[in-house]
Parts: sequence; C-alpha cells; structure tokens
Amino acid sequence: MPQQGQKPIIIAGPCSAETEEQVMQTAAGIAGHSAVTAFRSGVWKPRSRPGNFEGAGDNALQWLKKVKNEYDLPIAVEVATPSHVEKALEAGVEYLWVGARTTSNPFSVQELARALEGIDVQIMVKNPVNPDLSLWIGAIERMMKMTPGNVMAIHRGFYPYEQTPYRNIPKWEIPIELKTRMPEIAIICDPSHISGDRGLVPEIAQYALDLNFDGLMIETHIDPKNALSDANQQLTPDSLLKLLDNLEFRDQNVNGSVQNALESFRNQIDSIDSQILELLAQRMETTRKIGAYKRHRNVAAFQLKRWKNIIRSRMETGSSLGLSKEFVKKMLQSVHKESIRIQSEIMKQHRNKDD
Repeated sequence: MPQQGQKPIIIAGPCSAETEEQVMQTAAGIAGHSAVTAFRSGVWKPRSRPGNFEGAGDNALQWLKKVKNEYDLPIAVEVATPSHVEKALEAGVEYLWVGARTTSNPFSVQELARALEGIDVQIMVKNPVNPDLSLWIGAIERMMKMTPGNVMAIHRGFYPYEQTPYRNIPKWEIPIELKTRMPEIAIICDPSHISGDRGLVPEIAQYALDLNFDGLMIETHIDPKNALSDANQQLTPDSLLKLLDNLEFRDQNVNGSVQNALESFRNQIDSIDSQILELLAQRMETTRKIGAYKRHRNVAAFQLKRWKNIIRSRMETGSSLGLSKEFVKKMLQSVHKESIRIQSEIMKQHRNKDD
C-alpha cells in the first residue's frame, strides 16, 4: 500500500480492450499525466448473457504489451481462471485483479490463489457482488497466504436491491470496516462501477479520497459513447485528466499543529460519545420500567401509534438540528429494536415464572 508521502494509486483505461487502435489512443491520452500509476483494460469479459462483446481475448495482451513498452506504464487486467493468470504473467502484466463475481465464489478464488503461489505480483481483489465483508476478507486472505506479492482491495460497490442513483450501492461502512480489520491493506475505489454514470464519477472519486482511500480505478475510453461495454460510465482521456487535476488528494500525514488540532476535536467527540452512551443507558433503564409496567397491566410491548409519533416528532426535531432524516430514522429504528427486545425479555421472564 502507499507509504506516507507517496502519491495515491491511479489506475485508468478502458473497460475492454476492443481494438489495438482504441487501446493505443486511450493510452496516449492519459500516459502524460504524472498521477497515473497504471493502465487497465479488460481482456476476457464474459457477460451476464452470451452474445454481447466478451473482450478481444489473448490478442489484447499484445496491445497492452505495446502500451507498456511505448508509454512505460504498468498494465492491469482482470483474471478469472488459472489460464488467465498464466497468460497475463507471460505478457508481463504487473497488476492482476479479481472481479466481483469471482470474489463471490471461494472455489474460484482458491484456484486463482494456487495459480499465483510464490509469484511476486500486484494483486487486487474486488468486493463481492453482495455486501458480504467476510467473503471479501476471505478472498484477500486466500491470496495473501499463497503469494508474496502485494495484495490490495478494490471497492466497486454492491448490487442494489432498491432504486438508487448508482449502478452499485457504495455502502461505505463496509470498506471502512475492512480497513479497520486489515489496516495493512490498501483499498482502491472504483467510482466507475459504483456510479454507472460518468457524470457521477467525480463525486464518488472525491468522496473516496476524503475517506482516505489509497487510490482510484477509473474507466477511460477514447470514444466512450461507442464503447462495446459499459459505455455510460467511461470518461474520455481529457475528462480523466481534468478530473485528476481537480481532485483534492488529502494529506495522510497528520503531524505538528494539524495533529494537535485533530486531537482536540477527537477529544470532544470522545466526550460527546460517552454522554450519548450514558443517555442511551438511561433510556434503556426507563424502557425496563415501562416493560415491567406493561407486564403487570397486560399491555403489548409494541405500540404502533406511539412508534409512529416517535418517528414523526424525532425526525422533525433532528431535521431542525441539521441531521438528515435518513440518519435519524435509522438511529431510531436501532434504538426501538433494542427497546422492544428488552420489553419482550421482561415479559418472557414473567411467563417463565408463571410456568
């Protein structure tokens, strides 16, 4: 992962290598920017349904070798089978990434890990399609056990089950938890697959950098509108360079006066958090008293009318204080769930005594 003072990892290139001309023109358009770390492109692209463009295959590796030689850019490709690994390594590919669908299958991940045993290469593991942190960590661990190479993670969002402005829901709390559990792992954000819309890529990219992600993977195509795959989410090389120039790359070093100021703010947060927990404990103690009273009066634990009033009034209050309604609602739901659990437990204890 990037060490202190090192620039973020920026990997850019087309979703798919379609033709030699398309690959070379795209590479020429981005190679001159100092922020670009590596050139990416899909070589083998099995789609959800047959009949769509599935990549140029082995031939594309020769085009990527040409990019590497002419522009001195390391190359990144997706691998899904041991055969892909073998061919990519023969072509001198420096970065291999495991796709979201492959990560979702531990058997496939293990096959790739065996193919990489003892090989020192950069490996990136995308999150699984569904928000399963254990599955993501497991795939990373399988790679780390088999290869001495540097293993990283790519956050590309999760399949949405509800309507959303994004192609894949970010669920930022999941990569943050991954970073908490595995701080040694660099995490790169893929704003192209999260957004599914080139207009949203800058917003997602900046948000990831603000969360201290270690880099970005951004799909870039010389002619996005006519791309054979993922046309809507790819940037032109000019748009990519403009984006890179406009992004604010946060300083990961927090020393001196900056550190002192942050510590002061953090101390305030620690104090506020303690007060919140104390108030929650008081609330739950009152909940126990209510549960005991309901038990004696034979009243149900859940009261719909009361719950609706709580939601309405608290969301209004929270909104007036500058809190988002969604946040207040989720917080209330968690607190209410615990309150119902406590009251139900009290009533259960009473029934057991009667028995």
